[in-house]
Amino acid sequence: MPTRRVVTGRSRDPRARFAEELRSLRVARGESLRQLGERLGWDWSLFGKMEKGETLGGPEVVQALDTHYGTPGLLLALWELAVSDKSQFKERYQRYMALEADATSLWHFAVSVLPGLLQTEGYARELLAAGGLKGEALDQQVEARMGRRELLEGDNAPPFRTILSEAVLRTPSSDAGEWREQLEHLGEMAERAEVTVQVLPFHAGLHGLMSADMWYLRLPDGRTVVYTENGYRGELIEETAPVERLQLTYDAVRDLALSPAESRKFILRMLEEVRCEPST
Repeated sequence: MPTRRVVTGRSRDPRARFAEELRSLRVARGESLRQLGERLGWDWSLFGKMEKGETLGGPEVVQALDTHYGTPGLLLALWELAVSDKSQFKERYQRYMALEADATSLWHFAVSVLPGLLQTEGYARELLAAGGLKGEALDQQVEARMGRRELLEGDNAPPFRTILSEAVLRTPSSDAGEWREQLEHLGEMAERAEVTVQVLPFHAGLHGLMSADMWYLRLPDGRTVVYTENGYRGELIEETAPVERLQLTYDAVRDLALSPAESRKFILRMLEEVRCEPST
């Protein structure tokens, strides 16, 4: 069994260094990824993704690897450096996007804006412009966001549930016509069999998901990961304990929300109110 050793430090990037050390230890053991998975009781593909730097895994699996390789605390220390590396924020979002594309089901909670999967082009453009984008960068981001909507198209679209705070529907676009189009699109999407839309009314009061938008992705290997974002930064959560807590919180919020049928009626009422307003 390998003894604890000094990390080679071939890469200065904490995530890459962590991945390199994982692979080095496994190769030194003469194990395949499949053998490693069988011996530790995790899906071997998770270890492959960790060695490629596609995911960091959670503290439970890292601690199990430290025990397996006889390197107590070494891998966990490298993992903590990788998790705390601020340069990974953008990369975590990119990682989330890759996971979203493979998800077998998606759950979502919105604090103040509609999820990108349900946005119209006009709504997305105004929202992104309000965040400071303009010109070619704005056009590219709008195009990318519209492309994401294809996830809910076709026969293989995953089940998607979103709970929208009432504030989302009380914060319109500046152009009444664009806002009508957005509400119409939302109502149409809510009619789809694979899409569930619920509205959390103001009178539901305080709840456990008030601080950030949440995305819950069920993955093909049976795991659930959570991505939280507040408009300024995002965090991908893969560790078992916090994911389970956030799942329970989501369930509690869902119990407070209007039913899908009542939510569709709510959206229709909002649309009728907007239809009475002149376009700008």
